[in-house]
Amino acid sequence: MPPKTKMLIADHDQAMAKSLGEYFSRRNFDVAFAVSHEESLRTIRSFDPGVVLLDYTLPPVDGSETLERLKQVRPDTPVIVYSGSAEPEVVFRVSKLGAEDYLTTPFQLNDLFSRISRALEKRGAADGPAQLRDRVRRQSDFSTLFGTSPRMEEIKNTIEQVADTNATVLIRGESGTGKEVVARMIYGHSLRREKPFVKVNCAAIPHELLESELFGYEPGAFTGANRQKLGKFDQANYGTLFLDEISEMHPALQAKLLHILQDGQFSRLGGKRDINVDVRVLAATNKFLEQAVAQGTFREDLFYRLNVVTVHIPPLRERREEIPLFLEFFTRKYSEFYAKQPPPFSDYAVGRMMDYTWPGNIRELENLVKRYVIVGNESQIIRELSTHKPIMYSEAFAPVAAASAPAGTIATSSAAGNSKQTDDERPSLLDVGRQAAKLAESEYIQRVLQETRWNRRQAAKILKISYKALLNKMKLIEEQSAQSRQPQT
Repeated sequence: MPPKTKMLIADHDQAMAKSLGEYFSRRNFDVAFAVSHEESLRTIRSFDPGVVLLDYTLPPVDGSETLERLKQVRPDTPVIVYSGSAEPEVVFRVSKLGAEDYLTTPFQLNDLFSRISRALEKRGAADGPAQLRDRVRRQSDFSTLFGTSPRMEEIKNTIEQVADTNATVLIRGESGTGKEVVARMIYGHSLRREKPFVKVNCAAIPHELLESELFGYEPGAFTGANRQKLGKFDQANYGTLFLDEISEMHPALQAKLLHILQDGQFSRLGGKRDINVDVRVLAATNKFLEQAVAQGTFREDLFYRLNVVTVHIPPLRERREEIPLFLEFFTRKYSEFYAKQPPPFSDYAVGRMMDYTWPGNIRELENLVKRYVIVGNESQIIRELSTHKPIMYSEAFAPVAAASAPAGTIATSSAAGNSKQTDDERPSLLDVGRQAAKLAESEYIQRVLQETRWNRRQAAKILKISYKALLNKMKLIEEQSAQSRQPQT
């Protein structure tokens, strides 16, 4: 007989819970029960179920809060919600919070069993909850794609080195490069991987509310605070807290965050005592924090406390060799999700994507593949890419040539020579800005190298990049310089 799948039924209606329990016990499920919000959280930790059935009216809080907490404690465990409400707002809310499915009572038990079977089959739950979490964790990020380029191999090695430590990690990179993926990879390889992973987007919550979101509050802390609320640090105790867009945190909260990082203590709003927590903090930003420190909008001591280990994720345009792998990964993912089988991208389409600059990075590429799977029209995707002019740094941008060009001009290398460009051929203002940034980077690297008399290790330290990254940049500059000296035909 196959091993039983553990099921948690969280419902205060004892008659309903008993009926469900008897039905699923006869179908090889090991059933546990919870009749309240707090009991459901305790049981999911101790019982470790493979699936949860949640009554949306479970007391004493709103069902959305119970669902959110359950997903924080066991993010990979499927939760199927049911209630007597068919309001679209409720369905949308539970779906957004990560519910696997939603049923309106009364429902047929055979229908519920089918939905649970599909959810468990999709997540491979026959292997058991622990194996299920490992499998879903591997499938839910792009860890299998890391290491396909030298720069990402370096990041993968860093993740493996720091994962089992408690070091704070600052993850830097443009929007859409996969900073949360890296955070989840660190968490997934850490000793805290069986504990909660809690994410807070500091830019998505008004700073007036962020303090109570992070630290919670006591009854009477302010008007409307009728009960105690646990903050994200409470929820992440013994686990990992991921602070996304940390640069957007208000300076008033930065001091309190620094106190927690240093002492492991905080107090809730309206609280009279300090609370000890054991939380590993990972932070991410797409901003230049050194500039924010210089401008006085980000605390220097907090910056150094966060910047114990830095992982800098390069934009997709700087690791184009990974694009075909991402295309295959996302095509397979959304083909399964939408139950569609579009034809593979043609070599021409892949070539166009290799030439494109991807200002939105991996997130933009993922959304493009999702649209392709839904629509199945490759020509529409190519037309969409054609609305943006690609930047080919190795061709359209030559730092040495640009450096010698008259002020106010941009050096280009095109087959048209000095012929007049059409409006469609002219670079956009965004492209010009990127070219200028690339030129400024090249000039600055060369200036620092000259100042250090070409001591590359000392230069890398001044530039605040790794020695290997400096060598790669020097190689790129040399290639662009050589290309710019080639005669134009």
